[in-house]
Formats: sequence, structure tokens, C-alpha cells
Amino acid sequence: MIRFKKEVFADERNDDLKEVGVTRQRYDALGHVTGRTTFFDDHHVQGMLHLRPVRSPHHHARIRSIDTTEAERVPGVRRILRAGDVPRNIYTVLELIDIGPADEPALAFDKVRYKGEPVVAVIADSMEAAAIGAAKVRVDYEPLPTVFDVEEAMQPGAPLINEYHGQNWYNYDGKDHQPVRMGDVERGFQEADHVIEERYQMSPIEHAPTETQGCIAVPDTDGRVTVYTNTQGLFFSLDVAAMILQVPSNKLHFVGGTVGGGFGGKVDSLVEPLAILGAMLTGKPVRYLFTREEEMQAGPPRGAERIYIKDGVMNDGRIVARKMRIYVDAGAYSRLTPYGAVKAAAHCPGPYTIPNVLCEARCIYTNRTPGTAMRGFGVTASDFALEIQMDKLARLVGMDPMEFRILNAYRDGDMKAHGKRTEGAALIECVQAASELANWPIGETYKAMSSRQGGGWSPSDQPAPPPPAQSAPQPAAQPASGGRYASIFDGGRR
Repeated sequence: MIRFKKEVFADERNDDLKEVGVTRQRYDALGHVTGRTTFFDDHHVQGMLHLRPVRSPHHHARIRSIDTTEAERVPGVRRILRAGDVPRNIYTVLELIDIGPADEPALAFDKVRYKGEPVVAVIADSMEAAAIGAAKVRVDYEPLPTVFDVEEAMQPGAPLINEYHGQNWYNYDGKDHQPVRMGDVERGFQEADHVIEERYQMSPIEHAPTETQGCIAVPDTDGRVTVYTNTQGLFFSLDVAAMILQVPSNKLHFVGGTVGGGFGGKVDSLVEPLAILGAMLTGKPVRYLFTREEEMQAGPPRGAERIYIKDGVMNDGRIVARKMRIYVDAGAYSRLTPYGAVKAAAHCPGPYTIPNVLCEARCIYTNRTPGTAMRGFGVTASDFALEIQMDKLARLVGMDPMEFRILNAYRDGDMKAHGKRTEGAALIECVQAASELANWPIGETYKAMSSRQGGGWSPSDQPAPPPPAQSAPQPAAQPASGGRYASIFDGGRR
């Protein structure tokens, strides 16, 4: 249950809210518990064909030849799609927001860059015929050297994974990283009483949805194609399909609805373009559904991240310097990882006022399955590393971890590392509320501190002074609609 301590910041807002803080029944709850919810695969279309891809057994290999002769003779096989059938085979989803380069084929043709990459797609009358046909396709591969570690991928002589980039990292305006800088981090380390550096590693995580990725593409008599899909981003996937197939977006009618588990893993539009292409070429409805094995092997995971954090801290608990090096493993292709790395950089150095900050976030290409979004990707891993680091720093200087966070937390008016003034800070009040709920004792000095007092620090203030204790928060000029809350999760039932 979420608890709102409405007495905190009460003078900043009008509490005439009708939804926030009120328990409501989910609109789809009854459908779920009674089995009446309609998923994409509940649409039964007459004459439906089934698509099964042929996937690479290698992590990195050159494609010497593809022979579909035997597959074409399998009873029930209607069509076999190859790279040459795809109107625009090389793409990247970020092109929708004018971020390139295009670096991924819908169907591989020159080489494969991760295990499970689709090479051809067999379309047949039944799932069984499609599977038999796919097994009959003969692909001659020349295995190539592989790299699976983000730092090894950056070394001279490492195998080049993605030729569309020319190197094994994403180019951020001429740099191999997205930088965030403020102050002089090396001077901060020299002035600190203690300096520690730690390494944190997160593995790829499969979303493991109950319902695997899939769609049904149905050609209409007016030249349009209706697509029943479980994508998490309906219009995003529609635009990706239109881009790959080189058709006007108004020729595609996407029908979404309930997603049987997504968590970020169903935004890459991996099934819709090929199913639509199959429907356009055969004139028949085409169903493309990942098997569980495909979901686990070729479905995009949360990308692995490696984070180095080096901190300089004073004996009184003030953090005076923080350097972060973040390596985000994109896998073989960009997908959304360049954006995720920027999010990680923007989150540096966490919700804390630190006068000297240097952060470098990198998007690295390896022979892993391409990564994608998952529950706050970029920020989630950074927070994991940062908060463990905060506990280590608190132990290093002999401070209570709650009090240590309150001491270093953003106050209103503090300058953040990326150049924006802090507004609406509430970490101090949330830590105070959590301490109270958990019966965790903190000193009176820290109980009296407020996010609304002691702020206003900027890089010209060196070093950042310890925030003073306050006896009571000062009222805002006038109430505003909405405003901030101190909210905590107490682990109870809704």
C-alpha cells in the first residue's frame, strides 16, 4: 500500500485529488480472472498461414549461401521470405525520432551477429509444415571471432561486430560516450579524506512474459492490412512496420489490447513487419508467434550493464567528487540502447548534491542478443549501483546510511550535474518517512532537515557546505494544484 504523508508540503498544493491515493479496481481485472479477456491470438481468421523463421545457430558468422530448395518442396509451404523480399531491410527503430544509423536487417543476408538472428522466414499452411520447412533450409556459415564483454569489445583488435557503425560503440557526436561533467572531479578526489572505487555488474534479464511475442496480419480487400498484435507500443510498431515495408502508415491498421506480459520487452516490433510482408505477398492472413525457446533466445532482454563508481568523501559525510563509467551492452544492434545509455548518464550522480561529477556512459556492441527496454532501463541499473555505493560510503565514514543520504540529498535550488536547478525535491522527506515507518532511529538534526532549506548550491560554491538543520519547513508563497508528496511503500496489501 502506498501511504501519503500529506502533512508534508501541505502548503504547496490543494488536495482535491479524486484518483491519487484512492484504490480503484483495474478496468481489465474481471476479464482476467474470468478468462474473458481477448488477446491477439484469440482472433481466429479463416485461411490463416503460419510463419516460422530460420535462425542462426552461431553468435557471429558470415553467410556463404542459402539453399531453400528442399524447404520449398515441403507440402503446405506457401512462401519463403529472404532479405531481398524486404523493401527496406536495414533499419533501426530509433530512426523514428531521427536517430541513426540504420544498423539492423529484418532478415540477415551477409552475416549474422547474434545467436538466434533470423535469416529466412518460412510461411506455410500449418505450424508443423512451417517448422518442417524451416528445418529443410540449408545455410552455409563461416564462423567468425566473437566478443561478449563490453570492455573487451573496445580493445584494439577486437572483432568488429556491426559494420554499420564502423566500431564497437555508438558514436555520440564524435565521442565514444555520452558525457556529464560538472566541477573538477580530480581536484575533488585530491581534497577528499577518503576515495573508493567499486565495480558493479548486471546480467542480461529476460522478461519471460506468459504470452510470447506475436501477431496476426490480415490483408483487407481495400489494400490495407489489419494487424492484431501484442506490441506494447501500438503506433510505434505501426511506424516501424511502415518504414521497413515502405508503405504509407495509413495502409496499416493495428489493433492492440491486452498484452500478456511485456515489461518493456515487446516494443522492438520484431514480428509485425515479417507477418505483414507475408500477408501482402501471399494474400492470406499470416500468424507469427514466438515459441518459448525463441522468446528466451532471440527475444530482447534488458541489456547487461557494467558500472564503475569512484567517490571522494569527507570525514563529515559530504561526498565531494563522483566519477562514473557506465558500459551498456547493446548486443549486436542498437535498438533502444543508445537512448538507455543517455538515460543512465542523465541520472548521474543520483539524487545527491555533489560538487564535482564526471560521468561517461557508453553503448557497446557485442555478439549478445540485442537488448531493449525493461522497467526503467538505464536508470534502474544506475540506481542499483549508486545506492549500494551509498551504503558503502556511509560505513566508510561511520555514519548511519539514512542520515548519510539525508545529508547529501538534493535541496530545492541545488544545481544538478547536467545543468538544471533542482525543483520539487522530496528525498529527505521520503527517507524521514521511511525511517519512521521502519522504526529506524535517526538523529534530531536529520529529522529537522528539509528539502526546501539549505539548497541553492552551484558549481561556483566550492566546496558544497553541509546542509544546515532546520526547525521547521518554510511555507511556500501560495498553494498549487498538485504538488509534491512524501510517499512510501509499506509492504502492505492494497
